[in-house]
This record gives sequence, C-alpha cells and structure tokens, in this order.
Amino acid sequence: MPGHPPLTRPEFAPYALRERADRPARAFRLTLAFMVLVILTFVAVEGWRTWRDYQRAYATARDSVANLARATAQHAEDAVRQVDILTTELRERVEGDGLANIDIARIHALMVEQSSLMPQLHGLFIYGPSGEWIVTDKNRPPDQANNSDRDYFIYHRTNPDRGVRIGEVVRSRSTGELVVPISRRLDAPDGSFAGVLLGTIKVAYFVEYYGAFRIDDRGAIVLALRDGTILVRRPFNPAVIGQSLTESEIFKHYLPLANEGVAEVKAVVDGTYRLYGYRALTSYPLVVEAGLSRQSFVAPWREDLVKTGLVLLMLIAGLTGFGAMVLGQLRQRMRAEEEIGRAHQAMRDMALSDGLTGIANRRRLDQALPEEIRRARRKGSTLALVMVDVDHFKRYNDTYGHAAGDECLRQVAAAIQGNLKRPADLAVRYGGEEFTLLLPDTDLSGACKLTDEILQAIRDLRVPHSGHDAGVVTASAGVILGTPSWQACTPEGMIEAADRLLYEAKREGRNRLAYRMTEEDRAPEAQ
Repeated sequence: MPGHPPLTRPEFAPYALRERADRPARAFRLTLAFMVLVILTFVAVEGWRTWRDYQRAYATARDSVANLARATAQHAEDAVRQVDILTTELRERVEGDGLANIDIARIHALMVEQSSLMPQLHGLFIYGPSGEWIVTDKNRPPDQANNSDRDYFIYHRTNPDRGVRIGEVVRSRSTGELVVPISRRLDAPDGSFAGVLLGTIKVAYFVEYYGAFRIDDRGAIVLALRDGTILVRRPFNPAVIGQSLTESEIFKHYLPLANEGVAEVKAVVDGTYRLYGYRALTSYPLVVEAGLSRQSFVAPWREDLVKTGLVLLMLIAGLTGFGAMVLGQLRQRMRAEEEIGRAHQAMRDMALSDGLTGIANRRRLDQALPEEIRRARRKGSTLALVMVDVDHFKRYNDTYGHAAGDECLRQVAAAIQGNLKRPADLAVRYGGEEFTLLLPDTDLSGACKLTDEILQAIRDLRVPHSGHDAGVVTASAGVILGTPSWQACTPEGMIEAADRLLYEAKREGRNRLAYRMTEEDRAPEAQ
C-alpha cells in the first residue's frame, strides 16, 4: 500500500546471511577436495609409472642375460666344435697309419700349424697305450712325461666310447697353464686301446672373452660341465674352478625342465642374488650361466624412484600453498605425457624394424601382407610375393665367422632395399638369411624383372665366399603372383607357395629365381 514499507519475512534474513557466509566455506571445501583429488591422481599416476618402469627395467635385464647366455653358449660351442673336428680328422689319420707307423715329424708340423690357426687351442697331444707322449705340437715335451694318471686317459682306457669327451680343468704339464681337455680314444686295428688323442683349450681364452662383456661388478658368467663342475667363471678365481653347481637352484630345479631360460636365484659360489640367463648346449655336455646382480638394474630404478618421490613431495607442497601453480604443473605433466607418447611411438617403430639390417622385420610383414591381400581383392589387382635366400650361408658363417655373416646380411639387405622403386614396396628380413619382398600392384613379369635386378645387385657386391662355386655371395629367389580369384591367396598360402619356389630354385642350382603363375593366370592364355 502507498506509504507503507515493503513487507518482509524476518526469518529469511538469517538464512540469506548464512548462505552468503557459507559460500567461501563451500569454495574452500571444493578447492580442498579438488586439490586432494589432484594429489591422489598424481600419486596414482606416479605409482603406476614407477611400477611400469620397474617392470621395464626387469624385462630389459631379462633380455640382457638371455642374450648374454646365448652369446657365451655360441662362443663355447664354436670353440669346442673346432677342436672336436680337428681331433676327429687327426684320429682318422693316426689310426689309418697306425701308432707304430706314424710320421712323427709330419704330425708334429701339422699340429703346430693347427695350433697357430686356432686362438683357443693350447695344445695337441697323442699318448700311447701306457700314457707315454708320442707326439705333440710342443717343441720339447717334458722329460719322462706320462699322462696315464689323467682322468681322461683312465676314462678312455676303460671305456670303448669313441666320442669326444670334455673333461674337468687341469694344469698343463708342458706349460703350467689351466686348460680344458677335449679327448678321444685311439683304437688299434683289432679294436683294442691304442692311446689317447688330446686337444686342450686355454681357460684364459674364455676368461678374456668373458672379460670383454660390460656387466656390473657383481655380475657373473659361468661355463660348467653338464654335471655342474665349473670350468670357467667371471670374476676369475682359480680356487672356484672345479667346484660343483649341482646344488644350485638352476641345476636342481630349472635345467631338468628346460635347456634354457631365465631365473632369479642365489649363487652358491658367493651367495649373491642374481638374475641368470642359462643355456645348456645341445651338441656338447656344457652349460653357460650369465648373471646380473639384482642391484645392477634395481639401483637405477630406485634412484629414479627417490627423485620422483622428491619431485612429488615438492609438487604436493606447492599445490597446498599455491593453488595457482596447479595449471602449470598440469601443463608440465601433459608435456611429459606427450614425450612418453613419442617415446612409445618410437619404440613401436623400432619393434617393426630388424635390429641387424635396419629393414622391416617379420612382424611388419605379418601386418602388411593381410592388408595388401584385402586391398588387392577390393581393387581386383595382383600382388607379388618374393622369397630371397642367401646361398650356402651356413658355409659362409662356418668359414668367415658370425661377425662377417652379420655384415654380409647387412650388405644384402641394403642391396635389396636399394633396388625397390616404389614407396609401397616392402623389403623384410623374414628370418636368418631369408628375406621377403611384398610388391603390390605388380604383374609377374615386373616382379621377376625386379627380382633379377636384386639378385644381380647381390652378386655385384662381390662378397667373397670360398664355400660357393661362384666364389662370391649369391642368392636364390621364389616369385609367386597372387590374384583375387586364386583360392590360395592368403598370407599363409602365398608364403608357402613362394617358399616352395625358392627351394625349387635351390634345387636347380641356386643363384637364380623360380616363378609360377597361378592356374587362374594361365587359364585365359590357354583358352
């Protein structure tokens, strides 16, 4: 009504005041809750990242010890195999002539020559049936030398086994060095015991090789007999040689189940916990173990954990005191995640490349081949697949060594990659010395022409190969053309068909290609 003050409800005023006073509290609670949520989120993310980094460090260590065990096993097998082959040939010659008729001067000269060619070889010896020294590569054997008391001599004298025997480490009577004896029984024409042929490998040869690996100070590399007797160990300690590993976890619980693997166990020699890669040789009764101490891969992760924890504490303190820094910290986190994402992408790219040759690996082929087959079917186009294999590559490795073999594969891969003319063409290291070419939208003549150019490029490398009739490294190839109507135009079918053609080229003399058109390709021409 005019002249009257407005009507109010007095009970509403305290409520409005309380509401206005409660807004900062609600904002505080919301801000505090948000900060707690952010802190918990950071803690969770960092905890997950730390756990992930630990898993990665452990996986990297597993790969390292597995690769180290594989390398040391291959080294031991190669060293023993060379002596094995040499003693086999010497035995045939000696038994053929007969111990009573051998030309000592000629055998001595041969032994000296072979010893100079094999760095692992300490010496070659022939002992008569009573243990007397008949001939050796040494210029002057010890006076009144007799080896009838040696374990290997007693074994061959009482055992008709003509196989090679690897014995425990002994100290050489001719030089005083520690050696691994590799021996064979010599038989007379009537089959009776005629003596022992012995080749010895220097323990120092293995010690030097194991010392070249960059492992932590508490790491260890062991070469042992299958019965657990230690032959060589890094770090080297002569007192350890001859000790038994039969009570170790690996020999008791792991080797009976698998000839190779990885295990984290306590060493029986020095009580150190290590992550071991172990491998039992298939050709000889030998076992290698390569171990990294747990400290070697946990310590860097722990240091990173401490650093991360300090950063996180500082971040929590900053968030508590300066809420305005939250956005800055979030931006840093986003940049860090982007860097991690780029690192992940780089790792994925690396996973699709062959570490030795740099070209794509088989995993990349497994992804690309089904996609190209589907694309060829959609477009109604053809798809060529080529399998290329380096000829007599095992002979090459046996002659020149695995390092030269790796370099040869790198040159072959470069020759293949350098002859591809289109971005869509894919060169893959399929495995070992075998390569695969995936050629979309290519007819048979074009695929054969390109394959011929690649085979010529490999020949033009002029990589010497004494084990090949051509004198240089060559390759053979199988070319298959897939069409949408071909029932076997599947990844497995094309690979199998190309592989068959590759071996057809091998059978026809190598250094060539074999190709085949599908029935569907030939049908129109025949009509």
